[in-house]
Amino acid sequence: MTNNIYILIIAAFLDYLIGDPWDWPHPVQVMGWLISRLTKFFLQLCQNSLTQRLAGIVLGIILIIGSGLVGFLMIQIARWVHPLLGIAINSILLASCFAGKSLRVAAEAVLQPLTVGDLEKARKILSNYVGRDTQNLSQAEIFRAVLETVAENATDGVMAPLFYAIVGVFIPVVGPTPLALAYKASSTLDSMVGYREAPYTYLGWFCARLEDCLTWLPCRLTVVTLALLSGKPMHIWQICRRDAINDPSPNSGWSECAYAAFLGVQMGGTNWYRGVAKSKPLLGDAIYAITATSIQNALQLTRYCFLLWLGIAIAIFLMLPNR
Repeated sequence: MTNNIYILIIAAFLDYLIGDPWDWPHPVQVMGWLISRLTKFFLQLCQNSLTQRLAGIVLGIILIIGSGLVGFLMIQIARWVHPLLGIAINSILLASCFAGKSLRVAAEAVLQPLTVGDLEKARKILSNYVGRDTQNLSQAEIFRAVLETVAENATDGVMAPLFYAIVGVFIPVVGPTPLALAYKASSTLDSMVGYREAPYTYLGWFCARLEDCLTWLPCRLTVVTLALLSGKPMHIWQICRRDAINDPSPNSGWSECAYAAFLGVQMGGTNWYRGVAKSKPLLGDAIYAITATSIQNALQLTRYCFLLWLGIAIAIFLMLPNR
C-alpha cells in the first residue's frame, strides 16, 4: 500500500509537468482503436435491437475489465523485471488517466488566438475539442464552449479518474492504476458509442448507462468540493438543485452548473450540431459575462479540487495503523 500512495503522487506530478505529449503512445488511443474495430464487427454481426443491446454489454465488459486487467499485467511484468521499472510503468500509466494538463493546454490553445481577435483560428482549434459546429460562433459563444468543455471534463477527465485511483490505493492487490484505466475505458466507450442516434442507439446503451453510474459519485463529490471551496456551499447547492436537474445528462449538467454558480456565469443555451439546433437548459445566473479569466479561474478550481482530494488521500493513508 505504501508504494501505491507514492505512485499516486508521482503520477499527479507527471500529469502536471508533462501531461499527454501528442507524439507519445497513449492508452486511450489503444482503447479507441479496439472500440472502433469491435463496434464495426458487432454492427455487422447484430441486425436487431436485442442482439445489439447484448453486444453492447459484451463490448463494455471486454473494454472495461480488459483495460484494467492489461494494465495490471503490464505492471506485474515490469515489477518482475525490476521493482523500479514497475513503479515507473505504474506511474506513467496512471498519469495518462489524468487529463489535467491536457485540458489546460486545450483551453489555452483556443484562448490564445481568441484574445487577439483571431476568431477564425479560434473556431478551427475549438473544432478539435467539441462536437458542436464552430464555423459561425461569436467570441462570446466560443468562450462559453470552452468553459463548458472545461467544466464537463473536470469531472470525467480529471476528478473521476482520481477518485478511482484513490480507491485503488487502499486495495493492495489491485492498486490505483487498474481501476483508473477501467474508468478511462468506460469514459472512452461513452464518448465513442454512447449516443441515442443511429447506429449506436442500442449498441451504446449499456456503455452510456454504465459510465453515468460510474461518474455519479465522483461528480457529486466534485460539486460538494466546489461548494465548500466557494465559501457559499448552500448557494452552490441550491443553484445546482434548481438548474442541473433539467439537464438530460445526470452528471455533466451538475458539473457545469457547479462551475457556473461558483463563477457567477451562465452556461447552456442553443448549440448547433451538423446544422441542427439543439437547446440545452440554462445553468447558473448570468451575473458576469464569460471571459478568458472565467476559464482560467475554472482551470484553477479544478487544480484546487485535485490537490485537495490528493491531500485527503495522503492524510487518510498516514492515519492508517498498518500502512
